[in-house]
Amino acid sequence: MQYVKDNKEQKPEKLLDLAREILRRKHYSIRTEETYVGWIKRYIYFHNKRHPKDMGVPEIEEFLTHLAVDRNVSPSTQNQAFNALLFLYRNVLNVSLEGEKINAVRARKKRNLPVVMTKDEVKKVIMAMSGVTQLMLKLIYGSGLRLMECIRLRVHDVDFEMNEITVRDGKGFKDRITMLPEPVKPVLSEHLSHVKIIHENDLSEGYGHVYLPYASARKYPNADKEWGWQYVFPAKSLSEDPRSGKIRRHHIHETALQKAVKQGVKRTDIVKKVSPHVFRHSFATHLLMEGTNIRVIQKLLGHKDVSTTMIYTHVLREQGIRTAKSPLDF
Repeated sequence: MQYVKDNKEQKPEKLLDLAREILRRKHYSIRTEETYVGWIKRYIYFHNKRHPKDMGVPEIEEFLTHLAVDRNVSPSTQNQAFNALLFLYRNVLNVSLEGEKINAVRARKKRNLPVVMTKDEVKKVIMAMSGVTQLMLKLIYGSGLRLMECIRLRVHDVDFEMNEITVRDGKGFKDRITMLPEPVKPVLSEHLSHVKIIHENDLSEGYGHVYLPYASARKYPNADKEWGWQYVFPAKSLSEDPRSGKIRRHHIHETALQKAVKQGVKRTDIVKKVSPHVFRHSFATHLLMEGTNIRVIQKLLGHKDVSTTMIYTHVLREQGIRTAKSPLDF
C-alpha cells in the first residue's frame, strides 16, 4: 500500500465530514453516502478509534473477516463494506490499494431463488390495495421497475404517446427504457392531474422547487420549478433538503409502499414473503412464461449481464418440478 500524493493530516472527527463532501462531489446518492459513512465509522470503532491512515490491509482483512465470521453477514453486505473502505482509502485518504491482495474470510454465498408470485397472487395483492400505492405497485409489476426507480420517476420520464417509461440513473448509473402498461395509463394520467395542482399551489406559495441531479441546477437555474422535473409520486408535505437546507417537495418515502404491500398481503391468504421487489421478479418470470426473449427481458430489467436474468429460467425449472406428479399420487 502506498500514498499516491502527499496527504494532509486530518483529525479523525473531521474524516467523516470529508468523506461526505467527496461523495457529494462525485454525485453519489444520499443513500450511498449514508451507507458508506456508516461502514467507515464502524471500521474506525472496530479498531478502537484508530485513524484509517494509520491502518491498512491487515486491518481491512480483520474487519471484513469479523463481518463474515462473527456477524454472519451476507456476501452483498460484506461487499458493500469492502467498497466503502476502498472508497475511503482511494478517494478520501488518497492511498492506493493497487496490487494489494486482501485475504479476508468471505461470506458464504447461497444460491437463493427469487420469490415469485403467480398471476392470481399478484392480482389478489393489487386488488387488496388502493390509491397511490396501488398505482405504484402496478407500475413495478407492469414495467419491471425497482422500488426506488418507481419512487424517483419524474413527469418527463413518462411518455404516454410512445407507451414508454425512461428510467434515469438506474443501477450502475445507467438509463433504460421500459414499457408503460396500457391499463395503467388512465389512472396515471388522472394521478398526474392531481400532482400538477399540488405543484401549482406550491408555486403560488413561493415553493415548487425540486431536487435536480448532478450539475443541472447550475446549468438550468429555473428548471427545478418546471412541471416536467417534478416527481410523479411526490411526498404529502414539504421538507428540508438534508444537503442544501432548502425547503422542497421530495418524492414519497419508500416505506410508504413497503408498508402498504405488507398490509395488502395480510388481507389475502398468501403466506409467501412478499415485498415490492417480488413484483419485479414476477414481471420477469411471467414474461418468460409468455415466451418473451431472455435478451429483451434483460434490457427491460436493466441487467448488465444476461447471466443475471437467467435466474428466472431457474425459477421456471423449479416450477416444473413442483408440477411434476409424485409416484404416491398414482
